[in-house]
Amino acid sequence: MASFNCFILALFAALMFSSIDVDLAARRLQQLPILPKIGMPPLPQPTIPTVLKPGSLPRLPSIPNLSSAPKVTLPSFPLIPMISTTISSIPFLFPPPSTTSS
Repeated sequence: MASFNCFILALFAALMFSSIDVDLAARRLQQLPILPKIGMPPLPQPTIPTVLKPGSLPRLPSIPNLSSAPKVTLPSFPLIPMISTTISSIPFLFPPPSTTSS
């Protein structure tokens, strides 16, 4: 158990020392003078393709009639017996206590 505590302590110390470098780097970045903004060159505008007219699309082939296909019959499945979901009452060995006091 003592070695586990030492491991936790060493991990905590390593995390503390690693965050010091990050803090110092962030502080240096905040203390830099503000640089002038350099304008970006204009980006080329993408060309939008023209939309096809509804009449210019080719006709789709028609779907063949499926009435000539042979009928497939499945065998009848055996009936699955049903399991009763009702819970039968448990007989009590002792009568319930009476509600009236004697």
